[in-house]
Amino acid sequence: MPRATFNKVSSVVGEWTERVTEVVRPTRDGALVQQAPVIDPAVRQGKAIKGGLAVLIPAYNEGKFVGETIKSVLEQSVPVDQIIVIDDCSTDNTGEVARSFGVSVMRPPKNCGSKATALNFALPHVTCEYTLAIDADTTLAHDAIEKLMRVFDDKTAIDESGESTIAAVCGMVIPRNVRTMWERGRYIEYLYAFTFYKPVQDYYDRPLIASGCFSAYRTDVLRQVGGWSTRTVGEDMDLTWSVYMLNKSVRFAEDAVCYPVEPHNYHFISKQLNRWSHGFAQCVKVHWKEVLEVPFLRTMVAVATWDAIMAVLGFFVLLPLLAIFVHPLFLVGYLIDIPTVAVPVLYKAIQRGELGRALASLPGFFVLRFVNAIFVIRAFWREFVANKPLLVFEKGHG
Repeated sequence: MPRATFNKVSSVVGEWTERVTEVVRPTRDGALVQQAPVIDPAVRQGKAIKGGLAVLIPAYNEGKFVGETIKSVLEQSVPVDQIIVIDDCSTDNTGEVARSFGVSVMRPPKNCGSKATALNFALPHVTCEYTLAIDADTTLAHDAIEKLMRVFDDKTAIDESGESTIAAVCGMVIPRNVRTMWERGRYIEYLYAFTFYKPVQDYYDRPLIASGCFSAYRTDVLRQVGGWSTRTVGEDMDLTWSVYMLNKSVRFAEDAVCYPVEPHNYHFISKQLNRWSHGFAQCVKVHWKEVLEVPFLRTMVAVATWDAIMAVLGFFVLLPLLAIFVHPLFLVGYLIDIPTVAVPVLYKAIQRGELGRALASLPGFFVLRFVNAIFVIRAFWREFVANKPLLVFEKGHG
């Protein structure tokens, strides 16, 4: 669906009300679908994406956020061809808010139970060469899609048959709100991961994960792997690794920025950490044979596991014990670890004009890091030893 640029939500709704023709019909699978509107050419702005781009927004009880997400898509510097909101049997006004923007809205006959199932429900309705998935609580910088899609045009990523090897592109993630300790911890975590780890992974065309909150894919590749897998609760990581099994690459666009709403308290962040930790463990469980055959991916999985478990245990358990029972000089170990996090984080924060925010948020990162290690250890125990896999998808905010 082509983009429209407006200053206020009311003007967006008014403009679309005047210029679109809506058709609501049931599909074969029983879903109620508001078809993509027919857009007046006068609304079109910016250079169209060759092959077309469909934006899928899975949403369950996201009435509070989905309007801002849709608005940020409509205000992009390039037009998109389809916007489909999957209203996953919400009990709030999610569908009503989405329809007020004139976008296509699908409502399954019953709740899908996971984001992966909701996305797969909409995938057959995509008619574009590219598909972008974005969370319903995530907004985009005005040029995020343009900068994300530009990576697909990299002429150096061509195989022997003349086809592009790039199957997906993921963007930069920055928390929209940075107020509570948990939001501050996540802010530093993202600055660190997307400034230090992600560029290295991108160099080898092997990011550990194309973030589910904002990533674009070639639609034919999505269909080739069967869409988003429901065998794990880490559907974005599972999909990323499945793409590598096709000998395709995933790229990272650092200047394509999105802003998700992150958990603001322990109740919600514990749900998110539990899902992410189990998702990682489940992906290792499902893909371990393939991972061993991809050298760089194998290394990154090992590094991620080490950093999440062993490094944190050493930082928060081993060093204090050694300092107490052996010699206080072991505390010098903290002077080695802290700069490895602080230097890339503060460098990026200075670039963004957020040095004060970063300095104030660093303590929250180390708290989050310790809590995350506990969840990872528990997830690996439950998945590999206790045989108690996580089967329920839980949201990370209310």
